[in-house]
Order: sequence, then C-alpha cells, then structure tokens
Amino acid sequence: MTDASLPETTREASMGDYIALLKPRVMSLVVFTALVGLIVAPVPVHPFIAFVGILCIAVGGGASAALNMWWDSDIDRIMKRTSNRPIPSGRVQPEEALAIGLALSGFSVVLLGLASNWLAAGLLAFTIFFYAVVYTIWLKRSTPQNIVIGGLSGALPPMIGWAVATGGITIESVLMVALIFMWTPPHFWSLAIFVKSDYGRAGVPMLTETHGRRVTRNHIMGYMIALIPVSMAIVFTSIGGWVYLATAIIMNLWFLKACYAVWRRDEEAAEADSFAAERSAFKVSLAYLFLHFAALMIDAALRTQEIGGF
Repeated sequence: MTDASLPETTREASMGDYIALLKPRVMSLVVFTALVGLIVAPVPVHPFIAFVGILCIAVGGGASAALNMWWDSDIDRIMKRTSNRPIPSGRVQPEEALAIGLALSGFSVVLLGLASNWLAAGLLAFTIFFYAVVYTIWLKRSTPQNIVIGGLSGALPPMIGWAVATGGITIESVLMVALIFMWTPPHFWSLAIFVKSDYGRAGVPMLTETHGRRVTRNHIMGYMIALIPVSMAIVFTSIGGWVYLATAIIMNLWFLKACYAVWRRDEEAAEADSFAAERSAFKVSLAYLFLHFAALMIDAALRTQEIGGF
C-alpha cells in the first residue's frame, strides 16, 4: 500500500470526510447492540456512566473503521462500492487515517476503563485489535473464512455494554455475541453474491471467489439453520421474554424462507432477475438482527414496569 496507488488530484478534507472514515452507518449497528446489552443487564447504570460507555464504544468502533480504511485503501480504490471513500478518492491521506485511528483507539479504551471498569475497556481494546489486525490485516486477504472468523469483532459490542453495567460476562452476553456471530455469514455472503465482481477485481478471497456461488449458497443455508437454535436459546435466559419469543419465531421463519430462496436458485435464474432473492435476503437479514435486539429492549422495559408496579 503506497501513496502511488492513490489519486493524484486531491482537495482539502472536510469534517464530513473525517466522519466518513469512522463508517457511521456500520457504527450505528455497533452502538445499538451495545446499548441493548447495557439496557438489558440486571444492574442499573447511572445515566452519565451509560452515556460515556456508549460514547466510548462508538468511538472505538469508529477508530477500528479508520484503521481498516487505512490498510485497505489500495483495494478500496479498485472496488466500485468503496472507490469514493475518503482515502482512495484522495480527500484524506493514509497517515491521517492511521493517526486518527490510533488516537481514538487509545482515547476510547482509557476513558471507558476510567468511567466504568477495566473488563469493559479490555473487551473494547480486544474488539478494536481483532477488527483492525486479525480481520483487516490478516484474515481478509488470506482466507475465504475471513467473514466467519472476523465477524467476532462485530459481535462483541453487546458484551461490552453488558460489562459496563455488570462488570462481568454471563451466558446472556455470550448468547448475544453468538447471535450476531452466527448471523454475520448469511448476512454478508448474501451481499457478496451480488457484488461478486467487486471482490474479484480487488483480489479478496471471498467465498464466492474461491469456491463459487453454489458453495456460498450452501454455506448461507447451513449457517441460517445453525442460527435458529442460538436465537431461540436466548428465550431461556433472564433477558428473554414473550416479545422476544414471538419476534424470534417470526424472524427465523422469515429469514429461513429468504435464505432457502437463495439456496435453491441456479446462477442463470439469479442473473436473469439481477439477484433479486439475494438482495431480498440481505435486506431481511438487517431487519432480523435489529428486531431481535429491539425485542430484548422491549422485554427489559416491560420487566422494569412490572417491578415498579409491584
């Protein structure tokens, strides 16, 4: 990765360019799942500590995104959907992104440790390291299982939120992590099928490139089937409730149907309708995760009302 790989024409970066380095759309999911992990925890948290905790998790997530963009700027320039990012477009220099990523990483981890506890801070530090080093630098360009293993970094925020509140790790936080971890492959591989040429041009060994779309479809279905018991297991913990149970049943059936539609198709049919089933499965996957965590939050609110009423 060198400056020669970047556009020669540059302009002064705006605040929006620096914000874009932090991948705010991705960060929003990190913040939401971390917030749910904090809210559903059985220990009440002072509003100020909760605010600082979520802020640190958001900043840490943004820091790892900046480090990811710094390292991947060479392939981002090649891929159509990433070519306009701040670094490959020349609006932000790679060394700026590296400095921002490192500074925000240190700031978020230290502040979280001082504001809440060092277990939560340690989990945040591990998450940043795993995404920036293990996934971005090592796995992404070396194995088609990059998304599977690297998905752990995106799965940890609810555990960090839980740790902010409780100072510990329990089966509830482990299952929330497992839910996101098992959800990631069918979610991302559905996207990979209809943006296949992008990864091929960049030389990223996505499963669609190394093993083909048919194998990818089989993996999507396999992970979807494995996701169902993980989703349902949360029902039997202290954070599960009737809202979550109903949501999990409906969303598992909906996502399973969408994944089955992806699995049963041949390539000729998929290309004929511009991968409509795959695009649909990707959209359903977004609703799947959001509604599962929203249901957990609603059940937590209902439990609080019941305790207050009693």
